[in-house]
Amino acid sequence: MNVLIDTNIILDVIQKRQPFFDDANQIFQQCIGNVHNGFVTAHSISDVFFITRKSHSLEDRKNVIKLFCNFFTIISEGKNDFLSFLDNGDWNDLEDALQMTCAEKLNLDYIITRDKENGFKNSPVKTISPVDFLQIK
Repeated sequence: MNVLIDTNIILDVIQKRQPFFDDANQIFQQCIGNVHNGFVTAHSISDVFFITRKSHSLEDRKNVIKLFCNFFTIISEGKNDFLSFLDNGDWNDLEDALQMTCAEKLNLDYIITRDKENGFKNSPVKTISPVDFLQIK
């Protein structure tokens, strides 16, 4: 399957946030092992790099970027992705809107997130929690 990994799932792995780490890490391992094709947005990588600046060394954060460059497809955002947010009255969260727009333009199967009830209202791509995703056979 082709899946977009939301920023909160990335942070669950990088920061080993409990009780979410195990499920998120399992999804990462499946993407790294080519069980699924993992996608992340460029802004997610820069967000994670910034958010983890106090908890992780510069070298560790650079290694995270290498991980994504080596094992995931990075989706760049452009002007039209930002305009989609402005044009959609149902979307009130720019970060989530960019995730949805990027997943839609690549026709991905799922957005894996723990925030599906809030920022992903009327998502054109199905959102799914890590727990539910891991139950798909």
